[in-house]
Amino acid sequence: MADPTHRIAVSTWSLHRLLGTTFPHDLTTDAVGEMQETYGEGEESLLGLPSVLANHGYHRLEIVSFHLRSRDPVYLGELRDQLNVSGVTLQTLLIDAGDMTHPEHGARDTRWIAGWVDVANMLGAENARIIAGKQQPTAETMARSVAGFQELLAANAGSPLRLFTENWFDLLSTPEAVHELLDRLEGQVGLLADFGNWTGPDKYEGLKSIFPRAQLCHAKAGFNDGQMDEADYGLCVQAAEEAGYAGPYTLIFDADHPGEWAGLAEERDFILSRLE
Repeated sequence: MADPTHRIAVSTWSLHRLLGTTFPHDLTTDAVGEMQETYGEGEESLLGLPSVLANHGYHRLEIVSFHLRSRDPVYLGELRDQLNVSGVTLQTLLIDAGDMTHPEHGARDTRWIAGWVDVANMLGAENARIIAGKQQPTAETMARSVAGFQELLAANAGSPLRLFTENWFDLLSTPEAVHELLDRLEGQVGLLADFGNWTGPDKYEGLKSIFPRAQLCHAKAGFNDGQMDEADYGLCVQAAEEAGYAGPYTLIFDADHPGEWAGLAEERDFILSRLE
Protein backbone atom coordinates (compact mmCIF):
# COMPACT_ATOMS: atom_id res chain seq x y z
CA MET A 1 0.00 0.00 0.00
CA ALA A 2 1.14 3.57 -0.65
CA ASP A 3 2.77 5.20 2.37
CA PRO A 4 0.11 7.50 3.88
CA THR A 5 2.84 9.52 5.60
CA HIS A 6 3.95 10.89 2.24
CA ARG A 7 0.83 10.66 0.06
CA ILE A 8 -1.85 11.92 2.46
CA ALA A 9 -2.23 15.37 4.02
CA VAL A 10 -5.05 17.18 5.84
CA SER A 11 -6.17 20.80 5.55
CA THR A 12 -7.44 22.81 8.49
CA TRP A 13 -10.36 23.59 6.14
CA SER A 14 -11.50 20.02 6.83
CA LEU A 15 -11.45 20.57 10.59
CA HIS A 16 -13.63 23.69 10.87
CA ARG A 17 -15.81 22.17 13.55
CA LEU A 18 -12.90 20.87 15.62
CA LEU A 19 -11.21 24.29 15.56
CA GLY A 20 -14.45 26.26 15.74
CA THR A 21 -13.02 29.75 15.46
CA THR A 22 -11.75 31.71 12.46
CA PHE A 23 -10.05 35.08 12.11
CA PRO A 24 -11.48 36.77 8.99
CA HIS A 25 -9.20 38.74 6.70
CA ASP A 26 -9.32 42.49 6.09
CA LEU A 27 -7.29 43.32 3.01
CA THR A 28 -6.77 46.93 4.13
CA THR A 29 -4.52 45.87 7.02
CA ASP A 30 -1.98 43.24 7.98
CA ALA A 31 -3.68 42.88 11.36
CA VAL A 32 -5.44 39.60 12.07
CA GLY A 33 -9.20 40.01 12.37
CA GLU A 34 -11.28 39.59 15.50
CA MET A 35 -12.02 36.00 16.43
CA GLN A 36 -15.34 34.63 15.20
CA GLU A 37 -16.93 31.45 16.51
CA THR A 38 -17.80 30.34 12.99
CA TYR A 39 -18.46 26.78 14.19
CA GLY A 40 -18.75 27.50 17.89
CA GLU A 41 -16.00 27.59 20.47
CA GLY A 42 -14.25 24.56 19.02
CA GLU A 43 -12.64 21.64 20.80
CA GLU A 44 -9.02 22.23 19.83
CA SER A 45 -6.64 25.12 19.23
CA LEU A 46 -4.37 25.39 16.21
CA LEU A 47 -1.39 25.01 18.55
CA GLY A 48 -2.79 21.72 19.80
CA LEU A 49 -3.74 20.44 16.37
CA PRO A 50 -0.38 18.94 15.30
CA SER A 51 -0.30 16.40 18.13
CA VAL A 52 -3.98 15.53 17.59
CA LEU A 53 -3.35 15.10 13.88
CA ALA A 54 -0.36 12.83 14.51
CA ASN A 55 -2.45 10.75 16.92
CA HIS A 56 -4.89 10.16 14.06
CA GLY A 57 -2.04 9.00 11.84
CA TYR A 58 -1.64 12.14 9.70
CA HIS A 59 1.76 13.78 9.33
CA ARG A 60 1.27 16.42 6.65
CA LEU A 61 -0.80 19.56 7.23
CA GLU A 62 -2.09 22.52 5.27
CA ILE A 63 -3.17 25.57 7.25
CA VAL A 64 -5.72 28.05 5.92
CA SER A 65 -4.58 31.58 6.72
CA PHE A 66 -7.83 32.53 8.48
CA HIS A 67 -7.20 29.86 11.12
CA LEU A 68 -4.14 31.72 12.44
CA ARG A 69 -5.03 33.85 15.45
CA SER A 70 -1.85 35.92 15.28
CA ARG A 71 1.05 36.84 13.03
CA ASP A 72 3.26 37.59 16.00
CA PRO A 73 6.66 35.86 15.54
CA VAL A 74 6.45 34.37 19.04
CA TYR A 75 3.11 32.69 18.28
CA LEU A 76 4.32 31.53 14.86
CA GLY A 77 7.43 30.11 16.52
CA GLU A 78 5.29 28.22 19.03
CA LEU A 79 3.24 26.72 16.22
CA ARG A 80 6.38 25.77 14.30
CA ASP A 81 7.73 24.09 17.43
CA GLN A 82 4.51 22.12 17.92
CA LEU A 83 4.69 20.92 14.32
CA ASN A 84 8.29 19.80 14.80
CA VAL A 85 7.65 18.06 18.12
CA SER A 86 4.65 16.23 16.68
CA GLY A 87 6.48 15.15 13.53
CA VAL A 88 3.99 16.96 11.31
CA THR A 89 5.21 18.67 8.13
CA LEU A 90 3.60 21.99 7.28
CA GLN A 91 3.06 21.33 3.62
CA THR A 92 1.30 24.55 2.62
CA LEU A 93 -0.01 27.83 3.98
CA LEU A 94 -3.20 28.48 2.04
CA ILE A 95 -3.47 32.26 1.62
CA ASP A 96 -7.22 32.46 1.30
CA ALA A 97 -7.90 36.02 0.19
CA GLY A 98 -6.69 38.71 -2.18
CA ASP A 99 -7.20 39.45 -5.86
CA MET A 100 -4.05 40.48 -7.74
CA THR A 101 -6.15 41.02 -10.88
CA HIS A 102 -8.54 43.57 -9.36
CA PRO A 103 -8.41 46.79 -11.41
CA GLU A 104 -8.40 49.03 -8.34
CA HIS A 105 -7.02 46.95 -5.47
CA GLY A 106 -4.68 44.55 -7.26
CA ALA A 107 -1.46 46.23 -6.13
CA ARG A 108 -2.72 46.47 -2.54
CA ASP A 109 -3.75 42.84 -2.51
CA THR A 110 -0.41 41.72 -3.91
CA ARG A 111 1.37 43.50 -1.05
CA TRP A 112 -1.07 41.91 1.42
CA ILE A 113 -0.38 38.45 -0.01
CA ALA A 114 3.38 39.11 0.24
CA GLY A 115 2.95 39.62 3.98
CA TRP A 116 1.38 36.18 4.27
CA VAL A 117 4.19 34.65 2.22
CA ASP A 118 6.45 36.02 4.96
CA VAL A 119 4.26 34.23 7.53
CA ALA A 120 4.62 30.98 5.56
CA ASN A 121 8.38 31.37 5.72
CA MET A 122 8.32 32.03 9.46
CA LEU A 123 6.23 28.88 9.97
CA GLY A 124 8.68 26.79 7.97
CA ALA A 125 6.05 25.83 5.40
CA GLU A 126 7.18 24.02 2.28
CA ASN A 127 4.74 25.96 0.07
CA ALA A 128 2.35 28.90 -0.05
CA ARG A 129 -0.79 28.76 -2.20
CA ILE A 130 -1.88 32.04 -3.75
CA ILE A 131 -5.10 32.90 -5.57
CA ALA A 132 -4.15 33.81 -9.14
CA GLY A 133 -7.09 36.16 -9.59
CA LYS A 134 -10.82 36.56 -9.22
CA GLN A 135 -11.50 38.47 -12.46
CA GLN A 136 -12.55 36.91 -15.76
CA PRO A 137 -9.54 35.84 -17.87
CA THR A 138 -8.60 38.51 -20.40
CA ALA A 139 -5.26 39.67 -21.77
CA GLU A 140 -5.27 42.46 -19.18
CA THR A 141 -6.20 40.38 -16.14
CA MET A 142 -3.76 37.61 -17.08
CA ALA A 143 -1.00 40.21 -17.37
CA ARG A 144 -1.88 41.55 -13.91
CA SER A 145 -1.67 38.07 -12.43
CA VAL A 146 1.68 37.37 -14.07
CA ALA A 147 3.03 40.71 -12.81
CA GLY A 148 1.74 40.01 -9.31
CA PHE A 149 3.39 36.60 -9.19
CA GLN A 150 6.64 38.05 -10.50
CA GLU A 151 6.57 40.60 -7.70
CA LEU A 152 5.95 37.88 -5.12
CA LEU A 153 8.67 35.67 -6.58
CA ALA A 154 11.18 38.51 -6.40
CA ALA A 155 10.28 39.22 -2.78
CA ASN A 156 10.62 35.52 -1.94
CA ALA A 157 13.93 35.04 -3.78
CA GLY A 158 16.41 32.89 -1.88
CA SER A 159 13.75 31.16 0.22
CA PRO A 160 13.13 27.39 -0.04
CA LEU A 161 9.41 28.16 0.08
CA ARG A 162 7.71 27.43 -3.25
CA LEU A 163 4.78 29.48 -4.48
CA PHE A 164 1.72 27.69 -5.87
CA THR A 165 -1.58 28.63 -7.40
CA GLU A 166 -4.80 26.66 -7.82
CA ASN A 167 -7.50 26.08 -10.46
CA TRP A 168 -9.81 28.36 -8.51
CA PHE A 169 -11.94 31.47 -9.06
CA ASP A 170 -12.68 33.08 -12.39
CA LEU A 171 -9.17 33.70 -13.73
CA LEU A 172 -8.26 30.01 -13.66
CA SER A 173 -11.71 28.59 -14.36
CA THR A 174 -10.56 26.72 -17.49
CA PRO A 175 -7.63 24.42 -18.30
CA GLU A 176 -6.55 26.82 -21.05
CA ALA A 177 -6.17 29.68 -18.55
CA VAL A 178 -4.24 27.45 -16.13
CA HIS A 179 -1.80 26.45 -18.86
CA GLU A 180 -1.38 30.02 -20.09
CA LEU A 181 -0.54 31.39 -16.65
CA LEU A 182 1.89 28.59 -15.79
CA ASP A 183 3.57 28.87 -19.19
CA ARG A 184 4.05 32.60 -18.78
CA LEU A 185 5.55 32.07 -15.32
CA GLU A 186 8.02 29.56 -16.82
CA GLY A 187 7.75 26.95 -14.09
CA GLN A 188 8.49 29.33 -11.24
CA VAL A 189 5.00 28.84 -9.73
CA GLY A 190 3.62 25.37 -9.04
CA LEU A 191 0.11 24.04 -9.53
CA LEU A 192 -2.23 22.77 -6.84
CA ALA A 193 -5.02 20.91 -8.65
CA ASP A 194 -8.34 20.80 -6.79
CA PHE A 195 -10.95 18.08 -7.40
CA GLY A 196 -13.84 20.20 -6.18
CA ASN A 197 -13.40 23.59 -7.85
CA TRP A 198 -14.65 22.60 -11.28
CA THR A 199 -18.06 21.17 -12.09
CA GLY A 200 -20.05 20.24 -15.17
CA PRO A 201 -19.62 17.72 -17.96
CA ASP A 202 -16.06 18.82 -18.80
CA LYS A 203 -14.78 18.49 -15.21
CA TYR A 204 -12.84 15.24 -15.63
CA GLU A 205 -11.33 16.21 -18.99
CA GLY A 206 -10.25 19.48 -17.41
CA LEU A 207 -8.57 17.68 -14.52
CA LYS A 208 -6.85 15.29 -16.95
CA SER A 209 -5.50 18.32 -18.80
CA ILE A 210 -3.93 20.05 -15.79
CA PHE A 211 -2.84 17.15 -13.58
CA PRO A 212 0.39 16.45 -15.52
CA ARG A 213 1.56 19.84 -14.19
CA ALA A 214 0.31 19.41 -10.62
CA GLN A 215 2.60 18.89 -7.64
CA LEU A 216 -0.11 19.32 -4.99
CA CYS A 217 -3.75 18.27 -4.89
CA HIS A 218 -6.88 19.08 -2.91
CA ALA A 219 -8.80 15.82 -2.84
CA LYS A 220 -12.36 16.76 -1.94
CA ALA A 221 -15.11 14.17 -2.02
CA GLY A 222 -18.79 14.97 -2.17
CA PHE A 223 -20.98 13.59 0.64
CA ASN A 224 -24.76 13.35 0.55
CA ASP A 225 -26.44 12.34 3.82
CA GLY A 226 -23.13 10.92 4.97
CA GLN A 227 -22.55 8.86 1.83
CA MET A 228 -19.47 9.55 -0.26
CA ASP A 229 -19.92 10.05 -4.00
CA GLU A 230 -17.49 7.28 -4.88
CA ALA A 231 -18.13 7.51 -8.61
CA ASP A 232 -17.01 11.14 -8.76
CA TYR A 233 -14.11 10.66 -6.35
CA GLY A 234 -12.91 7.63 -8.26
CA LEU A 235 -12.86 9.51 -11.57
CA CYS A 236 -10.94 12.38 -9.97
CA VAL A 237 -8.31 10.08 -8.47
CA GLN A 238 -8.11 8.23 -11.78
CA ALA A 239 -7.49 11.50 -13.63
CA ALA A 240 -4.62 12.30 -11.27
CA GLU A 241 -3.04 8.86 -11.30
CA GLU A 242 -3.25 8.41 -15.07
CA ALA A 243 -1.55 11.78 -15.47
CA GLY A 244 1.35 10.50 -13.37
CA TYR A 245 0.59 12.61 -10.33
CA ALA A 246 3.06 11.66 -7.58
CA GLY A 247 2.41 14.31 -4.93
CA PRO A 248 0.36 14.23 -1.74
CA TYR A 249 -3.42 14.13 -1.70
CA THR A 250 -4.67 16.74 0.77
CA LEU A 251 -8.00 15.54 2.12
CA ILE A 252 -10.76 18.14 1.96
CA PHE A 253 -13.92 17.36 3.91
CA ASP A 254 -16.78 19.83 4.26
CA ALA A 255 -20.05 18.11 5.17
CA ASP A 256 -22.24 17.70 8.24
CA HIS A 257 -21.99 13.91 8.13
CA PRO A 258 -20.35 11.50 8.88
CA GLY A 259 -18.18 13.81 11.01
CA GLU A 260 -14.78 15.28 10.30
CA TRP A 261 -12.46 12.47 11.39
CA ALA A 262 -14.72 9.78 9.96
CA GLY A 263 -15.05 11.63 6.66
CA LEU A 264 -11.31 12.16 6.41
CA ALA A 265 -10.65 8.49 7.14
CA GLU A 266 -13.10 7.46 4.42
CA GLU A 267 -11.42 9.73 1.88
CA ARG A 268 -7.95 8.53 2.93
CA ASP A 269 -8.83 4.85 2.71
CA PHE A 270 -10.53 5.32 -0.67
CA ILE A 271 -7.44 7.01 -2.15
CA LEU A 272 -4.94 4.58 -0.65
CA SER A 273 -6.93 1.63 -1.97
CA ARG A 274 -6.35 2.98 -5.47
CA LEU A 275 -2.63 3.55 -5.00
CA GLU A 276 -1.78 -0.05 -4.10
